[in-house]
Amino acid sequence: MSGSHERAAGPVGTGPVGIDELLERVRAGYERVRPGDAHEAARAGEALLVDIRYATLRERDGLIPGALVVERNELEWRLDPRGGHRLPEATDHDLRVVVICNEGYASSLAAESLHRLGLHRATDLVGGFQAWRAAGLPVVPAPA
Repeated sequence: MSGSHERAAGPVGTGPVGIDELLERVRAGYERVRPGDAHEAARAGEALLVDIRYATLRERDGLIPGALVVERNELEWRLDPRGGHRLPEATDHDLRVVVICNEGYASSLAAESLHRLGLHRATDLVGGFQAWRAAGLPVVPAPA
């Protein structure tokens, strides 16, 4: 039909929600990680840090050493253990992934999306990259 739109099916009985309510609902489904805990988990090989910030933010503010850089629009493709476009690090659904955005908002929605793929240990960094840097944790300049 010309001009028709297809709607994605949502949970029965739910109506539109604002972003604040959506974030609250999403975050209630998993435990978020603080910068120091994420740093320790990554150093111990217990978590994969994934930086989804825009290139301009990475260039401006730097990178977290050892974090994988995955553009947000590629995240699910790269981390789905069953996907044909997955990264070598995306080994199985038990992988602990800590998603990092700039301030800890977009990463919450990204972590929820990974949960839908079965990555049940996916989480995000409280306060994002800015909290990581404010905590004095390692940051290196982005390559020119």
